[in-house]
Amino acid sequence: MKKLLVTGGAGFIGSEFVRQGVRRGYKVFLIDKLTYAGDMKRIKEVEREVTFYRINITDRKSIEHVFKTVKPDAVVHWAAESHVDRSILDASPFLDTNIKGTQILLEISRQQGIEKFLNISTDEVYGELEEKGQFYETTPLKPNSPYSVSKASADMLGRVYHRTYGVPVITARPSNNYGPWQYPEKLIPVVILKAMNNEKIPVYGTGQNIREWLFVTDCADAIFRVLEKGTVGEIYNIGSGEEKRNIEVVGTILKLSGKKEGLIKFVKDRLGHDYRYSLNSGKIRRELGWQIDMPFAKGIEKTVRWYIENMKWVRSKLKYLTKYWEMAYK
Repeated sequence: MKKLLVTGGAGFIGSEFVRQGVRRGYKVFLIDKLTYAGDMKRIKEVEREVTFYRINITDRKSIEHVFKTVKPDAVVHWAAESHVDRSILDASPFLDTNIKGTQILLEISRQQGIEKFLNISTDEVYGELEEKGQFYETTPLKPNSPYSVSKASADMLGRVYHRTYGVPVITARPSNNYGPWQYPEKLIPVVILKAMNNEKIPVYGTGQNIREWLFVTDCADAIFRVLEKGTVGEIYNIGSGEEKRNIEVVGTILKLSGKKEGLIKFVKDRLGHDYRYSLNSGKIRRELGWQIDMPFAKGIEKTVRWYIENMKWVRSKLKYLTKYWEMAYK
């Protein structure tokens, strides 16, 4: 049985990866700081099969101890500060966790002779597109927010550790994820929560920005495909091919939740707001045989239903959100 050391495994996407890992027969060791966005309830169904360490990835001594204790075969690095809006308000935590934390993990992985290090990046490292065009794995990086800069730096650290030190790094760049258990600060869960509370739904600018939406189970499945069959030193884009304007997503959620579009409130646009992302995912489909299983129409319906059925969990997060919303949606 392969031993996986998973950072950020109590987060939204990381927890889905952990749940799938246990079902696939991996021995999973989980590291998570449990910030405001982390929650062990996400892995409750598999918690007996998982060994958990509550550690900040910038804590080098504690991370070294875990590596020496566990002796993992592979590291799957999800841990990150991930919200663009928060990075605009304060970039410091993003630079600390996403850059310093990644360097520490790579260095210890080098020392311990890890078989594979899967570095999870994002489509946002490429910058933005106009109406046409796509991002390829060879597209130059042009990040436009403190968050995407920090992820591009972590991405390039992986490249450096592979080229300079021979660490077996593989880089994955997924598009926007959505689905159950996402912390309600990102677009889709915010819209659902506010709609169910009959509150005004903040939409940046005119809502014309375009994102490519990938269901969380498909993303985790793709990462396992990269982990098991990917080539060391390579980069893999992971996208659904399903692009939607933000206002389209909001409208779809309102229809599914039985609410009216009168709840929409257009607010001042986000600083440096990227217009469009679109990944060319031909490489992972062609070389690794991966494809999505959940189309957006089905995935968004499933997501809205999950949030409505689990509104108690969602509302439990409000104490962390109210003050933030006052700062973000002016």
